[in-house]
Amino acid sequence: MSAADNAPAARPAPRSARRRAREFVLQGLYQWRVGGADEAAIEAYAPEMEDFDKADREFFTATLRGVIAQHEALSGRIKAHIDRPFGELSPVEASVLLMGAYELANHPETPYRVIINEAIELTKAFGGTDGHKYVNGVLDKVAAGTRPDEVAARRAPR
Repeated sequence: MSAADNAPAARPAPRSARRRAREFVLQGLYQWRVGGADEAAIEAYAPEMEDFDKADREFFTATLRGVIAQHEALSGRIKAHIDRPFGELSPVEASVLLMGAYELANHPETPYRVIINEAIELTKAFGGTDGHKYVNGVLDKVAAGTRPDEVAARRAPR
């Protein structure tokens, strides 16, 4: 038996309150898209979910409400960069794309790469096998249209 056999298993990095909030927003958007739940029902149910108390509740509420209120404009931004009708996307990918597009448009204080990385992680955790690659490509294009100066500065040679 080697020392590696006795080593403790690596623990995943702790999730921030904002990451947890994004997970709950995704679950709420899924309920909204697939189950037809309305915003009030989602907001009433979310606090009962395990570990909701560890999430950034203010961010959860603002993001959920914002995505639902702006979903038509957000899906319009996304449609220009997808290869099929928006309604044919998986519910997880569609919800992550809506949330990512919302954050890109409404949270300029968060770097666009952070928003895209968070979307990738959510899709890896809740979506299909290669859905994260699709989400990455689409949100990268949405970011270029939403935050052209920030994207150009990031891509410029150093």
